Amino acid sequence: FSGIKCPVCSKFISSEEIECHLVMCLTKPRISYNEDVLNEDKGECVICFEDLVQGDTIARLPCLCIYHKGCIDKWFEVNRSCPEHPTD
Repeated sequence: FSGIKCPVCSKFISSEEIECHLVMCLTKPRISYNEDVLNEDKGECVICFEDLVQGDTIARLPCLCIYHKGCIDKWFEVNRSCPEHPTD
């Protein structure tokens, strides 16, 4: 297989498609989210593996996944999709 791993989305892309893929990947907008404060404990943030507890500032993505706001902000510096739904 002749290709490279995309530095944006980490998918393997054939050498013939890499230029087009990079343009699409780099211009794809980041997912937006709603910021909120948890009013009850909600389990674990799959980015940092710490509990999501009442009073935490969270980000709720369109897919309804929730993460600590600071965690998803750092995630979005490298990735442009939900950690649990990367193909959405």
